Amino acid sequence: MRSTPTSRTTNGGISFWYADHGTPGPREPLPGDTTADVCVVGGGYTGLWTAYYLKKAAPHLDITVLEAAFCGYGASGRNGGWLYNGIAGRDRYARLHGREAATRLQHAMNDTVTEVVDTAAAEGIDADIHRGGVLEVAYTPAQLTRLRAFHAAETAFGEKDRVLLGARDTAARVKVAGAVGSTWTPHGARLHPAKLVTGLADTVEALGVTIHESTPVTEIAPRRARTPYGTVRAPYVLRCTEGFTPNLKGQKRSWLPMNSSMIVTDPVPAHLWETIGWDGRENLGDMAHAYMYAQRTADDRIALGGRGVPYRFGSRTDNDGRTQPATVAALRAVLTRFFPTLAGTGIAHAWSGVLGVPRDWCATVTLDRSTGLGWAGGYVGSGVATANLAARTLRDLLLQDSGQGAATALTTLPWVGHRVRKWEPEPFRWLGVQTLYAAYREADRRELTARTATTHPIATLANRIAGR
Repeated sequence: MRSTPTSRTTNGGISFWYADHGTPGPREPLPGDTTADVCVVGGGYTGLWTAYYLKKAAPHLDITVLEAAFCGYGASGRNGGWLYNGIAGRDRYARLHGREAATRLQHAMNDTVTEVVDTAAAEGIDADIHRGGVLEVAYTPAQLTRLRAFHAAETAFGEKDRVLLGARDTAARVKVAGAVGSTWTPHGARLHPAKLVTGLADTVEALGVTIHESTPVTEIAPRRARTPYGTVRAPYVLRCTEGFTPNLKGQKRSWLPMNSSMIVTDPVPAHLWETIGWDGRENLGDMAHAYMYAQRTADDRIALGGRGVPYRFGSRTDNDGRTQPATVAALRAVLTRFFPTLAGTGIAHAWSGVLGVPRDWCATVTLDRSTGLGWAGGYVGSGVATANLAARTLRDLLLQDSGQGAATALTTLPWVGHRVRKWEPEPFRWLGVQTLYAAYREADRRELTARTATTHPIATLANRIAGR
């Protein structure tokens, strides 16, 4: 009997990860005006990792983290749990700064997967981390063409341990219906997002960093961050707000809050896992234009995500993760498209969140020496690992600027100091994003039915217009 989303599917409530792990107890809001050496705005992965590495490197620093809701309320507590080596903008950085510079950036991302795994272990953060790599599959001829090109591009940037697999070897790992090939990299791990971010927040606090929750920052200016409860003045103010950046005064068009949605199944019984495989618990993705991402959780569910409704007019964000029933149904269709034997499996939870997208789709790290303002983000959905690299880079930039350190390999990476123009005003922003993803979905539909080996022209045009 086919199961469909019903009232038993929890919708919203931040995410399944918090329903599973528990929402952390609240920390006190900012009690009034205060000062610090460093003020970090945003209590997600970027902000917390930045505070962690700064405090480790310079224990004397007085660091304050300001979070609008609670640490991990945003993408850090809602993502797909993909710790992997993808980074937004690498190809553009190769064009701007040369292939060698972009290759150094890629190698830094490869190393970041190990950095997160090792640091979590050293700090006693149990985040259900399993290092099974990343498997990306193709199930149409056009997807297979893109997959081979993607594999060749990744190996050209120095990823010599990546493996290209045919249909039989792909099925030996995960039995995705109709899969004709895949590419696998060891530079990836599955994790439980909420366990990582709550563990990191506790670790940072134990180091002596002050965290104030329920403290929305309304405006960032040189050497100060304003909130309804008071102003924090600091020589350095670091913006680590990713998809929630448009909520800040003057930042409405800086980064677009792109929506992504997820579902998680009920626990899958052993007899059904026999029809799927997935014993390696790789992160699983595909080569569709409107791509999916999935993991096999520690308790043997499948958590699967995709774009859903891509953008809300006026850069609005969701209400505590609630997503549209049509999106839940669409993600369930992807699940059963991949694994037909799961047609009767219930959907336990559905939710959504936002990620930050710059106009040129390039992740960046910047510290403005004249104002003391720094920022990192624009990860375009690859933030679980990238946030860690960004945080270590912010640390090095700040220590260098304050005379406590020198230039490092990280401060010379090509994404440092990258500037990008703002997004178009409404309604052009909304129309553009809606049209873009409608084009991608239509291209996927036509590639599935036409069975030709070339990417559909609709998607090629959409990529050009988007500047990807």
